[in-house]
Amino acid sequence: MSIEENKAIVYKLFKAAKKNDSILLNELVFPNYINHTRQLQGREEYIQWLIRHFKTFPDFHVTLEDIVAERDLVCILMTVRGTHKGESHGIAPTGKKMKVRSVQIYRIADGKIVEGWTDFNFFMDQLDFMKNLGAIEYTEIGKKLFPESDT
Repeated sequence: MSIEENKAIVYKLFKAAKKNDSILLNELVFPNYINHTRQLQGREEYIQWLIRHFKTFPDFHVTLEDIVAERDLVCILMTVRGTHKGESHGIAPTGKKMKVRSVQIYRIADGKIVEGWTDFNFFMDQLDFMKNLGAIEYTEIGKKLFPESDT
């Protein structure tokens, strides 16, 4: 497959997940898919994770900042935003907004996504994410180290 075709597959993945389109997700994701970061094994486990995530944040919006592809790899830089309206990480819905920047890498083979990796600014975005959900409060020192973000 060409680099442009591989990019199109990744775009389709996000559109299908947003629509909870399990038929298209099944077409796009290899049965033995592995997500190394989230330690998800198999297409079904990954699809259920995606659908659960989009239900938790029903207004989930992805802004693709950049997409780069080489050989069988597609790398995206994105910012995601959403409102916490479902349980997440054991936290009941808070109605609070979140924003996380992420870099994701997908490996494509025979027109399907076979592997994935996610990297995000863990210390800033994940702390902001948990703070925004009300799971943590910063100490005075923490407030200086992690000033309010523009969520």
